[in-house]
Amino acid sequence: MKILLIGANGEIGKILNPELVKNHEIISAGRNSGDFRIDLSDSHSIEKLFEEVKNIDACLCVAGDCYTGDLHSLDEEKLNIGIKNKLLGQINLVLIGQKYLNDNGSFTLTSGKMADKPVKNNISKSIVNGGINSFVLAASLELERGIRINAISPGKVSDIPIYDLVQAYAKSIEETLNGQIIKVNY
Repeated sequence: MKILLIGANGEIGKILNPELVKNHEIISAGRNSGDFRIDLSDSHSIEKLFEEVKNIDACLCVAGDCYTGDLHSLDEEKLNIGIKNKLLGQINLVLIGQKYLNDNGSFTLTSGKMADKPVKNNISKSIVNGGINSFVLAASLELERGIRINAISPGKVSDIPIYDLVQAYAKSIEETLNGQIIKVNY
């Protein structure tokens, strides 16, 4: 299977890439590293990436910035960091990528535990992660050509056994799940 891994050099990507490459062809993309460059906050950059990478069976995104800070420091500009990069970036991957993904392909997005279990000083992450989960649930009802979509919602990555994290992403990619929020290490 040919997988486009966005964020391959990030915290989760560095865990997934060496594991997934054992069974799949991995094409990596990132803001500053990888086989291709992508800026998730720019829909033109997303379109360019999909035009350059052909025959994709799965698109897996483990990238996207988000502001961390308390309610009193939060403003529209800081909130938009996560909205533009992580939330809209992943939504645009699907909106644009659905035209390019192979029939019966899949999208795997990444949200996070704070969608369900917020913690102090992370309101932006809670909003963005919840939005990703809601998008996945709704988009799974309308994608065509057998294309599937799921989200992985991990807890703190440093606390998750590598095997559990890899298995969650592999399950989304390799099985026939659709419209699932796969929670890891809550």
